[in-house]
Amino acid sequence: MWRVGIDVGGTFTDLFAWEEKTGRQVTAKVLTTRQDRSIAVLESIEKAGIAIPDISYLMHGTTTATNALIERSYPDAALITTEGFRDTIEIGRQHRQHLYDPYQTKPKPIIKRRYRFTVPERTNVHGQTERPLDVEAARAVAERIKAAGIQSVAIGFINSYASGRHEEQMRDILRETCPDVHIVLSSETRPIFREHGRFVTTAVRAACMPVMVKYMDDLEKRLAANGFTGKLLILKSSGGVMSAEAARQHPEDMLESGPAGGVAYAGYLTEQSGFDRILHTDVGGTSFDVSIVEHGKGLITRDHQLEWEVPIVVPMLDIHSVGSGGGSIGWVDAGGSLRVGPKSAGSEPGPVCYGRGGTQPTITDANLLLGRLDPTLNGKIDLDGAAAEKAMERLAAQIGLPMLATAEGMIRIGCEYMAQAVKKVLVARGRDPRDFVYASFGGAGALAACFVARSMNIPRVIVPPHAGVASAFGATVMDLRQDIEQFYYAPVREADLDRVNAILDDLESRARTELVQQGFADAEGIEIIRSAQMRYVGQSYEVDTPLPRGVLTAADLPGIEDEFHNVHRQEFGVSSDDFAPAFVSFSVTAIGRMDDPPPVELHYSEDDRAALKGQRQVYFDGEWTACDVYEGEALTTHHRIAGPAIIEYDHACTVLPPRTQAHVNAMGALIIDIEI
Repeated sequence: MWRVGIDVGGTFTDLFAWEEKTGRQVTAKVLTTRQDRSIAVLESIEKAGIAIPDISYLMHGTTTATNALIERSYPDAALITTEGFRDTIEIGRQHRQHLYDPYQTKPKPIIKRRYRFTVPERTNVHGQTERPLDVEAARAVAERIKAAGIQSVAIGFINSYASGRHEEQMRDILRETCPDVHIVLSSETRPIFREHGRFVTTAVRAACMPVMVKYMDDLEKRLAANGFTGKLLILKSSGGVMSAEAARQHPEDMLESGPAGGVAYAGYLTEQSGFDRILHTDVGGTSFDVSIVEHGKGLITRDHQLEWEVPIVVPMLDIHSVGSGGGSIGWVDAGGSLRVGPKSAGSEPGPVCYGRGGTQPTITDANLLLGRLDPTLNGKIDLDGAAAEKAMERLAAQIGLPMLATAEGMIRIGCEYMAQAVKKVLVARGRDPRDFVYASFGGAGALAACFVARSMNIPRVIVPPHAGVASAFGATVMDLRQDIEQFYYAPVREADLDRVNAILDDLESRARTELVQQGFADAEGIEIIRSAQMRYVGQSYEVDTPLPRGVLTAADLPGIEDEFHNVHRQEFGVSSDDFAPAFVSFSVTAIGRMDDPPPVELHYSEDDRAALKGQRQVYFDGEWTACDVYEGEALTTHHRIAGPAIIEYDHACTVLPPRTQAHVNAMGALIIDIEI
C-alpha cells in the first residue's frame, strides 16, 4: 500500500509517495487545473503510476480555502451579532496600513454589510446575562436569512468567550427556520477575547464552509469512483493533518495548508541532517514562502493576517508569503522602473516559454534566456526560447536596456523581494540570519537560493532530496494534530489553580476525543503539549509559554514565570522584573504520531564522472560563462563542485553562482557554502 502526499499550488500540483512495505519512492508534478483542483490531484496520481485502490493514506495540502477568501469567490454568508456591533469586522482595530496615504482603502469585508444582522442581547465579561436574547428579534433575523437564500451563518456575540449560551440559543432558533444552513458559533470557533479577531475568524469559517464541503465532496467522490478505500487527511495550518470531515467543519485551519508541508520537511531535515536552525523557503510558480524552523519545529503565531486588518486567530505556522515565484511577471511602472510580480502567469497561461498563450515575460523566461534552465526541463517539455526572447525584448525596449540585462535585472529584483521577506521574518522574531541554514524548496527555489542567502549574509544553503516536491514530501511526515484553546485571565500569582487545572484537563480530554474521532486508534499513544498565552499585566499582546505536565501547584508558578521571561526575551529582546506576568488563555495540542517515511532513495553511480552531463553557457554578472552541468540525483558524497555550475534534478534546478562550493551529505542533500 502507498502513502501519498499531494500539494496543490497555484501553478503546479506536486506528489511524493512511498510504498509502505518496500520503501519504494515516486514523485510527480503536473499543472494545476484551476477550474477544478481535484482533477490535478488524480492526474498526479496517474502520472506517478500509482493505482488508487493501493493508497492507504492520502495527505493533501490545498489552497482552495485561501483562494476563495482572497478572491471572495464563495457564496454569500451572513453574520448575526450583538446590537451595536454590526460593523466590527469592517471597522477593525482602526489601524492604518500606510500611515500617510489618504487614499488607502480597507479590504472587502468577509461578509457584506447587507447580510450582517444584529439582535439585542448582552453577556458580561464574567459570563453573566446582562440582557436576555430578544427571541422575537432573533426569529425575525432568521426569516430574513431564509428569504435571502443564505447557505452559511456566523454567530458572534460580544463576550461570548465567557459564555456561549446566547449564541447556542440563536443557533437553535435559526435551525427551526433554516434547517439546511451551515451555522458557526464564535464561542466554538475560538472562545477568546478581543471580538474583532474572534468575529473575523468565525466569519471566515462560515464563508469557506460551503466551498470546502463541496471541494471535499467532489474529491472524495472522484477518489471513490476510482476505487479509493484509504484515509484522506488534510494538512492543517498549524503543522499537522486532520480528517476530511474535520476539514469540512474547520476550513479556517487550512489557510496555510500547502506551505505547512514544507515546514514539516524542514523539521524532518533537522532530524536527518542535524541542522538545528533552518530558514524554510519555498518558491513555486506564484509565491515565495518563508518561515523559521527551530529544534525541528516551526514557530506558531496566533495573529495571522489574511489581509491587512483581516486577522485569523487560530494557531498557525508563522509563514510569510510574497508574490515572487517562477511565474512572476516583469513589467514597467509609471516611473519607468522595472518591477517583478506580484502578478503571476500561474499555470494558465503560464510563462511565455511554456507555449500556452503567455505574452508577458516571467522569471522562468528570464532563467531560460540566461542559460540557467534546460530548454527541455529535463525532458518534460520543450521550452520556446524564441517566444521568451521576443517577450523579453519588448520589455527591454520599454526601459532602454539590452535584453539579457533586462532578464538578469528581473532575477535580481525577484531575489531582492525574497530577501526582504526573509529579513521581515527574521527581524520580527529577533533572529540573526547568520545563525541559520537556508533550506531551498520548490521547483524554482534553488534557482534563486544562493542569491537570496548571500543578500541576507546566510552562509549555507541546503537543497534536500526531492526539493521540487518538498511540500508533498512534508505531507507524508506530518502527524494528526488537534489544537484547542480556552480564555482565562489572571496574574500568575493570583490564578485559581483549581480552575486552571480543570480547564487544562477539559482541553486535554476534548483534544484526545477529537483525534480518536478522526481515526487515530491508539488513544494512549497521543502526545499532549500544553501551553499558556501570557503577557505582562498591561500589555496588549501575548507570547506562547510552555507549561509543565501534570497538576499545576503553587510550586510550579515561579518556573512558569521564568519560562515566560525567557520566551519574551527571545522574541523581543527584553524582559521585565517590574511587571507581573499574567495568564490570558490556555491551549492544548494533541498529536497522534504517524509513521515516518523510509530513508530517501539514493541512486549513486559507481562512476563519479557519470553525474557530469556536459557544459552550458550561462549568463552571470553581464557575461557568458561555460558552466558544468550535473545530474543532481547522480551526485555522490565524493563530489565537490565549485561554482559557477548548474545542478539539474527531476523537479528542480540549482544554480551555483561564482564563489560558492557544494557537496552532498549522507542523506543525499546538496550543501552549498557561500562566500559572503
